[in-house]
Amino acid sequence: MLRAIRRRILTPGLSNADLEVRGFHRKDGAAKELLETVGRSFLAGYAHAAEAPTPEAVESPLERLPRQFRGFAYEGAGMGFAVRDGLPFGRGGRTARFLDGPGRVHSYMIYVGAGWALARVPRFRWPKLELGDPLLRWLMLDGYGFHQAYFHTRRYVHDQYVEPDMPWPTNGADWYRRHVIDQGIGRAMWFVGGADPKVVADLFDSFAPARRPDLYAGAGLAATYAGGGDQAELRAFRSRAGAYLPNVAQGSAFAATARVEAGLVIEHTALATQVLCGMTPEQATRLCRETRPAPRAEVPEHPGIPSFEVWRQRIASAFTTDTELSA
Repeated sequence: MLRAIRRRILTPGLSNADLEVRGFHRKDGAAKELLETVGRSFLAGYAHAAEAPTPEAVESPLERLPRQFRGFAYEGAGMGFAVRDGLPFGRGGRTARFLDGPGRVHSYMIYVGAGWALARVPRFRWPKLELGDPLLRWLMLDGYGFHQAYFHTRRYVHDQYVEPDMPWPTNGADWYRRHVIDQGIGRAMWFVGGADPKVVADLFDSFAPARRPDLYAGAGLAATYAGGGDQAELRAFRSRAGAYLPNVAQGSAFAATARVEAGLVIEHTALATQVLCGMTPEQATRLCRETRPAPRAEVPEHPGIPSFEVWRQRIASAFTTDTELSA
C-alpha cells in the first residue's frame, strides 16, 4: 500500500502527455497518437520505478511493453529512480543499480531520463544523481533541456530562455553545458512542433544561429528514435536543415545506436537513418562506436573540450552538407 501511495504522489498525471494540454502543434491524428503514446510510455516507466521495491522489479513490466515504445519506458524509469535517489532523506544508488542491472542495454535512455530529475529535486541533492560514465553523463543535461522545453514551453521555446547557471556536472566545462541543454531542447521541439518538419524548422529559424546546430541535433535524434515523420517529411526536414544537416545526422546516429544496442530497432529506424544519415541503423551504430573517445582517458584528447563534444564533432564530421543521401 505504501508503494502504491508513493507511486500516486510522485507520478505526473497522464494528461501531461496530451498535445492539446501541452499546447503543442497537431499535425495529424497519427502523429498525435504516436507522440502521446511516447509520453504515456515514459510515464508508465516512471510509475513503475516510483512504486518498485527494487530496481530489478521493474524489468518484467517494462519488457512487456511494445518494442517501439519500450525505450521510453526505460527512460521514464531512469527518471523515477533518480527522483527517488534525489529526494531529501533518500538513500541513493537506485539509478546506478538499475543502470547496471535491468537497464544495462538502455544506458542512453536512462542517462537522459535521470536528467529529468535535475529539474525535480533540490540542487543540494544533485550529487546523489551522479552516475559513473563521464562521457554519457552529459546526456543528463539533454534530459534536463527536454524537460524544461516540454513543461515550460513558453519560456524555453518561444521566449528562447538561456539557462544562466547550471552547476552540474561539478567538474564539467561551464561553457559547454548550454550546448547539451540545447540538444535536449531541440529534441523536445520535435514534440512541440507535432513532428511537423516545417513547424519545427520554423521554430529553429527564430533562434540565434549559434544555437541551431545543437537544436537540429536534438531534433534529428527525436525524428529517428520517436518518429512521426514519413519519408517525404524526413526529406523535407533534411532539406530545411541545410548547413546543419551534419548535426541532424549526428543526432540520428545517436538514436540509431540507442535502438540497436537495446535490440529495439523498428522499421522507422531504418527509414530515418537512411534519409538523415545515408546509412543503415547498424552502420550508424558502428560509426558511433568507432568515434567514441576512450573511456576515462587520463589525458584529454582535446584539452578544454569535453569528450562528449569531441564525440559529437567526430560523428558530424563524417557527414557533409553535399553528402549524397537517398531513401
